[in-house]
Amino acid sequence: MKPTDTSSTEYFHKVVDCQWACPAHTPVPEYIRMIAAGRYADAYMVNWHSNVFPGILGRTCDRPCEPACRRGRVEEEPVAICRLKRVAADNKGDVSARMPEIPRERNGKRIACIGAGPASLTVARDLTPLGYEIHVFDGEAKAGGFIRQQIPRFRLPEEVIDEECGYILDRGGVVSHMNRRVDSLKGLLAEGYDAVFVGSGAPRGRELDVPGRKEAAANIQLGIDWLASVSFGHVTSIGKRVIVLGGGNTAMDCCRSARRLGGEDVKVVVRSGFDEMKASPWEKEDAMNEGIPILNFLVPKEVLHDNGRLTGMVFEKVAAQYDDKGRRSLRPTGEPDVTIECDDVLVAIGQENAFPWIERDAGIEFDRWGLPKLDADTLQSTEPRVFFGGDAAFGPKNIIWAVAHGHEAAVSIDLFCKGEDVKARPAPDVRIASQKMGIHEWAYDNEVSLDLRYKVPHMPAEKALRDITAEVELGYDREMAYRETQRCLNCDVQTVFTAKLCIECDACVDICPTDCITFTENGEEEELRTRLKAPAVNTYQDLYVQDGLKTGRVMVKDEDVCLHCGMCAERCPTGAWDMQKFLLETAKPKAHACHSR
Repeated sequence: MKPTDTSSTEYFHKVVDCQWACPAHTPVPEYIRMIAAGRYADAYMVNWHSNVFPGILGRTCDRPCEPACRRGRVEEEPVAICRLKRVAADNKGDVSARMPEIPRERNGKRIACIGAGPASLTVARDLTPLGYEIHVFDGEAKAGGFIRQQIPRFRLPEEVIDEECGYILDRGGVVSHMNRRVDSLKGLLAEGYDAVFVGSGAPRGRELDVPGRKEAAANIQLGIDWLASVSFGHVTSIGKRVIVLGGGNTAMDCCRSARRLGGEDVKVVVRSGFDEMKASPWEKEDAMNEGIPILNFLVPKEVLHDNGRLTGMVFEKVAAQYDDKGRRSLRPTGEPDVTIECDDVLVAIGQENAFPWIERDAGIEFDRWGLPKLDADTLQSTEPRVFFGGDAAFGPKNIIWAVAHGHEAAVSIDLFCKGEDVKARPAPDVRIASQKMGIHEWAYDNEVSLDLRYKVPHMPAEKALRDITAEVELGYDREMAYRETQRCLNCDVQTVFTAKLCIECDACVDICPTDCITFTENGEEEELRTRLKAPAVNTYQDLYVQDGLKTGRVMVKDEDVCLHCGMCAERCPTGAWDMQKFLLETAKPKAHACHSR
């Protein structure tokens, strides 16, 4: 193998598994260390710089960082990264003075953002400090998009939404057009905007198409519409017997909301298996903890009604079968149909994009699924002035993906308005610095905590179910948060090897707790992985290879199982190993200072 080029920004970035997995590339270990030091405002600003909505995401994020967490390779549970984000938000104090200034003088460019959800608000957040005038349009009275409309208040208090949307909308540079639904893209372009960003989400729920659906329509609601009605106070009750169709997070929000609005017998019915459900594991767990059963492998077959009055549903029992290529299909088992009585049905079987306001001669090309044809990197459409992001771009995902799209689109819009090539993406800001302070002193704590993951306290179910606005998760207090931070392995503090200083004493090999270091003859990667001290079986993560040793051998370290404990650097008599903190911040149209002190 060739020696590893650690000068590439991607190499050490990939080693920081949590940050690599985060669509917005939040520097997770950096803010966790700040929380450990009681620097909550600093931790919040580091988050805000990357993911824009720390308080919201600290409660609702789908947590792609956590399955990637290195701690999960040592024990079953990863660090509670998401809930630590909330700790920073809950304890930050007043950070308004630390936000980047919005210049009084505009740069003459006007940008329209359609939809006031997380993608559009991210675009506004990134562009206003450059002097852009951002006009945000939304059909609702308050900003937030699906964050406000579809996430129940028992998961996300409204004051948190107001605060974090306010950091974007209330500091200048943004003209809000609430209660104004855009009904013509061509009309908007004709108003002279220099660019348009479409962040309108996936606002249409997928329909249920079975016999009896139309006849019993009065008591069958689309889940996302029903949740919005609940959020805005238009719906305050539901029948005692409720069926929720679907296996995603929207279905979990529907069933838990139904329990709080009078549903005594609420069931979730899913066509797939439990493990195949799209809902996050913790969302399923929270629903079941509130006494809501999840019934799997049942396909809707018929809606039962008595002269239009809903009485129940019939389901066909299916089982998963796999062909010789591993492709799954659901086949009827031949068992008797299952009939479930109900008073109301909530349909949460998916969402679709809807662009009735985009004229088909406006220059936007769509694919056969009704999604706009976009450049995947720049998010620019076939009409050069129009960019997309969030669910409107590639279909329903989640908040953190919408934020990531917003950042990329903001970069593109800035380049476009300057007349530059939108495909010339700016490089991220990367810093790497040694943590050595003395012979046995380091600027970070490299002692590995033996604690297991701390459970987040919850309000008792009997109390939570009486109030749909009462936040169920209570969050970590400061002491518990500190103990959870100590489980972080600081995987952004990299083990950096200098071959010319090595005397090949093997002290680092002997002391390594995971046997991830090997001095051996070089070879092709596939073969080399098999003859390391501990075979490197995860080919997704790279091998760290350095040559230049006096014996002609190479040093090979398996990045996959390294704990970043620093014992190799502590033990090395010549300083060939060093612990160097790697910090990467993705490119923005303008560098928002983190203002950490």
